[in-house]
Amino acid sequence: MKLLQLQYLREIVRQGLSVSLAASSLHTSQSGVSRQVAMLEQELGLQIFERNGKRLTGLTMPGRQIVLQAEQVLREADNLKLIGEEFRHKDRGQLTIATTHTQARYFLPAIVKAFSEEWPHVQLTIHQGNPTQVAEQVANGGADLGIATEAIGKMPGLHSLACYQWNRCVVMPKRHPLKSGKSLTLEKMAQYPLITYDFAFAGGSQVLRQFEQAGLRPNIVLTAIDADVIKTYVKLGLGIGLVATMAYDAKRDEGLVMRDASHLFPANTTYVGLRRQVFLRSYMADFLQRLVPGLTRKALDAGLAAAGR
Repeated sequence: MKLLQLQYLREIVRQGLSVSLAASSLHTSQSGVSRQVAMLEQELGLQIFERNGKRLTGLTMPGRQIVLQAEQVLREADNLKLIGEEFRHKDRGQLTIATTHTQARYFLPAIVKAFSEEWPHVQLTIHQGNPTQVAEQVANGGADLGIATEAIGKMPGLHSLACYQWNRCVVMPKRHPLKSGKSLTLEKMAQYPLITYDFAFAGGSQVLRQFEQAGLRPNIVLTAIDADVIKTYVKLGLGIGLVATMAYDAKRDEGLVMRDASHLFPANTTYVGLRRQVFLRSYMADFLQRLVPGLTRKALDAGLAAAGR
């Protein structure tokens, strides 16, 4: 049995049982992947995959257990590499962050700048996606850390830590009727076309729930994954925008005004997630401590150990 065979097995599962996609991802031939899997099945004396002709259609019952164990073996192998790198080149390495647009655009810049100044030889990569994609990238090893408001805490195999809480504001053109008035209410908002985050983001279901509980149905004319896109269409007069408060800047968003909406919607918590059994490089722990106020390395290690158990 070889680690290479386990890597091929894992990638086939990641690629939805497509051997051709797995081969492409691993930069090898399809026949080579198939041959290694066949050799592994022969050595184990059982079939890992269900087949329809040459096409893989699912995992057998023992195959599911084998994939789980293969994942564990490969995680431990990766940890051995990380330990070696930590002691050979403590200040060098790679750190991949998966996050949403709002976090990448408004929350992370100051943290990334300070981190890069402290660790100039660490190559930092940021992948953007919706919260579910962010959690999946971390779970399958495509990213070291995931930062999002939803999904992180619900993904099996991840340890999550709360970073901060945030709420929403309503943005509108300077001459909009909602600009003035004693109190912003859901009833007033429901009178105008609404542009907000895609419902896979930022508690979209919470927004709808608040309107429903008030017996209202908002006129949502557009949803987007990007606060800047929302503000662009607000400027064009398509409606009022509901965005994270941190996404509004009076100087940058010339032509728009905002009104606080934190009294209308529940606060959201942004989390950072990482795999439970990963070995933490020094720079990775440092990045986590920048994300989570007051987090110590001792508390971080203890939390990961408890989560692993």
